[in-house]
Formats: sequence, structure tokens, C-alpha cells
Amino acid sequence: MPNPWLSKKAKAVFFTILAGALWGTSFPIIKIGLKTIDPFTFVFWRFFISCLTLVAVMLLLKKIEFKVTNKKILILLGIANAAGYLLQYIAMPYTTAAKAALFINLSAMWVALLSPKILGEKFSSAKVVGILFGLAGIIFVSTNLDFSTLSQGQLGADGLLIISGLTWALFMIYNKKLVTNSTSTTFQYMTLILIFTFLAIAPFSVLSGPGFFALDGWAWAAIVYTAIVCWVLPYYLWLEGLKHLPASTSTVLLLSEIVIAGVASIFILQEPFTIFSSIGAFFIIIAIALVSVKDNYFTRKK
Repeated sequence: MPNPWLSKKAKAVFFTILAGALWGTSFPIIKIGLKTIDPFTFVFWRFFISCLTLVAVMLLLKKIEFKVTNKKILILLGIANAAGYLLQYIAMPYTTAAKAALFINLSAMWVALLSPKILGEKFSSAKVVGILFGLAGIIFVSTNLDFSTLSQGQLGADGLLIISGLTWALFMIYNKKLVTNSTSTTFQYMTLILIFTFLAIAPFSVLSGPGFFALDGWAWAAIVYTAIVCWVLPYYLWLEGLKHLPASTSTVLLLSEIVIAGVASIFILQEPFTIFSSIGAFFIIIAIALVSVKDNYFTRKK
């Protein structure tokens, strides 16, 4: 007889890799969309549609409740998530999609650095080595070992992306307090976090350009794609995978996000990727894998 646990684990692995791949496709789509949409308009409509979609699904399933518990944590998570996306969208017109994916996924490294301070978790030697690899990767990818670029505007955009990854690290750390074994409760929190994210993003719509409503079909396609295919769907798949996988395994499997973003940026956007960029990307992937070793900040019992 087939082992049902193995079957569940195989599905979890597939769901997690697929979630990372879908998230990876968002980077070239955002890059293309930002050619005709300003960052504040794009991110506003993306999360407006995400909210509508997820709330509609929860209402159809009759699982949504508007009784809010853990309000302070939910608001904090919404603000952190909003800050991460705002910084990403502001920075991406000035850098490449591949670099954006690499720098944002350094959130795993920042989690390793911050969790001992915030959560009192052990700071292992593997995490120390991982952080060193990550810092080396940042230098290789950001400068291409041409330090004359330090005076160029692109470095500032790279810096915003690194800060974006840092805000998502805080999101990951504090999200630990909300993880439960109940899928219904998890999706309830997921919906509320999305709503608070949108509420934090909405005020920045005053900075939008004149074409806030007058968007063409391609612009709306990019918005809807990133709202549903690159947020609601992968978030669901990732949560389903986490039910049957250790967080450390999930983090490594999510490296599919970097791979897809990198391949898409080269073949679709024709972005340059030099030998030094490749070495830096390899260092960052090693860093993420190392800091994820025995990292169970999602799965530890309360």
C-alpha cells in the first residue's frame, strides 16, 4: 500500500516549488508593467484586486469572520508587508528583475540575523557562514566588482530592495505568532493581513501619476496577474506546503523563485548577467540555504 504521508509530502514539495516559481514570474511582469504604470498606481491596484479576490473566496467558502484577534500583530504585519512592496515597486524601474529577486530573497538571511535578538533563537555557526556568503553575494551582484558604480543611481535602488527584504524578514519573524494547525484560522489571518496591507498602501495613492484610472489593457493584465497568480495563489500553495514540510525545507524549495526570475529576466527582458553576477547569485543561494538549516521559526510549537 502507498504511504499516505509520502503522498502528502510529495504534494507539499510540489506546492512549495510551484509557489516559488509563481512568485518568481512576478519580477519580470512588474518590470514590464512599470514601463507604463507608475509604482504607486501599480501596487495600489494590485492589492485592491488581491483583497477583493481573497475576501470573495472566503465569503463563498463561508470562512471569513470579521472578529479581529491579535490586532496589533496583524497591523504590524500589514505595515511591514506594505513597506516591502512599496520599496520594491519604487526601486524596480532602476534595477534588473533578477537582482530584485536576489536581494528580496535575502530576507532569509535577515531572519537568521534578527531572530536571535527578537525571538531568542540560537545563532548557529551555519548562519554566521551564511550571512558572510550573503554579504559577499550582495557586493558581487550590486557592483559586478566595478566599484565605479557606487556613485550611480542604480546602487540606491539596490539598497531599497535590500531594505525591502529586511522588512519582509520582520514580517516572517512576527508571523510566527499567528501560525496554527488550523487551515481555516490561517486563511482568516491571511485575509486580515492582506486587508491591513492594502490599508497601509492606500494613502500612498496620492503620489500616483495622472493615469490612475486610465490604464490600458496590458497594464490591467499585469496588475491582475500579479494580484492573483503572484499573490493569492502562491500564498495558498505555500501555506499548504508548510502543513507537511519543515520551514527549513520550504525555504530552500522556494529558491525556485530566484531561478525563475533569473531565467525570465535573461530570456524575456534580455537583462545582462555577467560572470560576477552569476557568482554573486550563487553566493546568495548558498547563504539562503545555510541560514535555513534547522530554522524552525514557523513550525515551533507555541
